[in-house]
Amino acid sequence: MASSSATPLLLLYIISISLATTCHSFSTEEFLQCLQTKTSTKNISQLLFFPNTTSYSTLLLSSISNARFTTPQTSKPLLIFTPSHESHVQASVLCSKTYSLSLRVRSGGHDLEGLSYQSVDNQRFIILDLTNFRSVTVDVEHRTALVEAGATVGDLYYQIAKQTTTLGFPAGTSPTVGVGGQISSGGVGTLVRKYGLAADNVLDVRIVDVHGRILDKDSMGEDLFWAVRGGGAVSFCVVLSWKLRLVPVPQTVTLFNVVKSLQDGAIDIIDKWQRVAYNLPEDLFIETVMQTLMNGTKGAEVSFNGLYLGKSNEALQVMNNRFPELGVKASDLNEMSWIHSVLSFALYPIDSPLEILTDRSVQEKANFKAKSDYAVNLLPRAALKILWDSLLQVDRAAIYFEPYGGKMAEIPEFHIPFPHRKGSLFSILYLVAWAEEAEKNLDWVRNLYNQMTPYVSKSPRGAYLNYRDLDLGRNEGRNTSYSMAELWGHKYFKSNFLRLTLVKGEVDPADFFWNEQSIPPLVLVKLY
Repeated sequence: MASSSATPLLLLYIISISLATTCHSFSTEEFLQCLQTKTSTKNISQLLFFPNTTSYSTLLLSSISNARFTTPQTSKPLLIFTPSHESHVQASVLCSKTYSLSLRVRSGGHDLEGLSYQSVDNQRFIILDLTNFRSVTVDVEHRTALVEAGATVGDLYYQIAKQTTTLGFPAGTSPTVGVGGQISSGGVGTLVRKYGLAADNVLDVRIVDVHGRILDKDSMGEDLFWAVRGGGAVSFCVVLSWKLRLVPVPQTVTLFNVVKSLQDGAIDIIDKWQRVAYNLPEDLFIETVMQTLMNGTKGAEVSFNGLYLGKSNEALQVMNNRFPELGVKASDLNEMSWIHSVLSFALYPIDSPLEILTDRSVQEKANFKAKSDYAVNLLPRAALKILWDSLLQVDRAAIYFEPYGGKMAEIPEFHIPFPHRKGSLFSILYLVAWAEEAEKNLDWVRNLYNQMTPYVSKSPRGAYLNYRDLDLGRNEGRNTSYSMAELWGHKYFKSNFLRLTLVKGEVDPADFFWNEQSIPPLVLVKLY
């Protein structure tokens, strides 16, 4: 953070004040008038949806994947605003400040804890839904893409594939996830060992700040540009668009999927995987998924899903030399283009039309809960057995191991706010879904998380922001102490959390961009 060398003393303290210095009672008519006066758009009311209209519920539910937050008890927005122009976003920020409304920004997909469309603490809020901000422009010559924040990862992948077969982007594997949230919080996918995170490949970003100004990398300054790439941009601003660095991919990549049961020695093979996956060539990514059987019977299996950036004969040679225990055979290997590997990891049929990547209606909806960890040491057999045995207790659950190493180990943990770099062998995602018996399944995932405490990262125990988890420490209203925020802040960001709070204190000291796990402002006060 920049400061004057002549300042004799800097005192750090947390402030917690109201959303705006001017507070007005809310009425839809006055809010609409406020929006109208701050834009030149006629009939802006057509972009607002109120609870007494049928289209309100349809729009509200349209991009909610977690059915836990679709109950009558879930808090609802006073209105949903679907801006179609950047000036509308500016107006929404300014008018929300005027009427002391919490602004929840929704970019179009998933959101595990639903903070983009509900208020856990029952604050008055509106949703700024960026569904009209979906444009993706690919520049093959300069290897860049300009992506509006309301686009999905599938929109981005599809537009890249329309233009070229030799470029890709290292974002996540689910096409229906919105880029606005995923990129700003990290973005882990099958290219992570080769090219790092989605956030590592951001060249520029266009935002609306707390004052309603449109800023880019140069005008926002180094600190804010650092913060929005992995620190959760929603704590600082509204993202309008990302400029991304596209990465080279070969014309031919190789996929394999090998499934093992307990009788096949699954635990032994998982144990071997964790010893080699981090150190494999960066062109090879092998995800491990332990999951309940899908045929309605009690049991578990493990899938090893591999992507090699090259041809099958090269992949087979690497596997035979480095991981022969998996028993990959030539018949297990499938050569295809990179975009078809995207379809495969998304669990779509390989022969699906590429347009399916842009189809938001295929987004699965279920009741679910997720929690995350990082392995910095090898998991002992006892821990692997805990994980396996736990899957026999519920009907629908999975435990994902995503390997790091490669490029991830080369990027310093202070480069952007995402800190889980060198030394993080792999990430762990615990996921459970259910149709009934919610408490049983919630207890299951929380108990499993507690059981894994001795075996995962410590001081702090790490977590991934894109797997948002309100269990890690819930803000109890606006007067939450700094120590409460630390409960989750250091888990997500480690020592980068302090810098994030300083950036927040500099760009949004009144904490307008607030949610139940937003970055709290830490303000520098000069004493003369």
